[in-house]
Amino acid sequence: MRIGHGYDVHRLVPERKLILGGVEIPFEKGLLGHSDADVLTHALMDALLGAAGLGDIGRHFPDTDPAYAGADSLKLLAHVMELLAQKGYRLGNADCTVIAQRPKLAPYLPAMVENLARVCGVEAEQINLKATTEEKLGFTGEGSGICAHAVCLLLP
Repeated sequence: MRIGHGYDVHRLVPERKLILGGVEIPFEKGLLGHSDADVLTHALMDALLGAAGLGDIGRHFPDTDPAYAGADSLKLLAHVMELLAQKGYRLGNADCTVIAQRPKLAPYLPAMVENLARVCGVEAEQINLKATTEEKLGFTGEGSGICAHAVCLLLP
């Protein structure tokens, strides 16, 4: 077995969609990034790539490549899963945390889990997802951005 950790952060800005785990969440701001800036999916991809010893998402999907402008992160996750399969790995489980002061994410968590599980080819029970605030501390607590952590276990 192999273990990986991923982290991602993006700034919140007006006139962008807020996408987390492939779910569009109604909010007055969205995450700024080259792709759809889905911090949750990005953190999970980095955990998966790290566990497999395949680098990170910047190596595979550089923000200097116009091919990834506005990219759907779930499609990028599907590509990561193909890379893992080529190396003989499958996802055992993942534990993810999204850190955001606003909006409240609890109503959207089940749909995010379903999306991530479907793309990863696992049961929903193999993806654990939590959302928390920072009690108004730091950049996430001030509402300047959203970040996510992910830890995963890969099995042969």
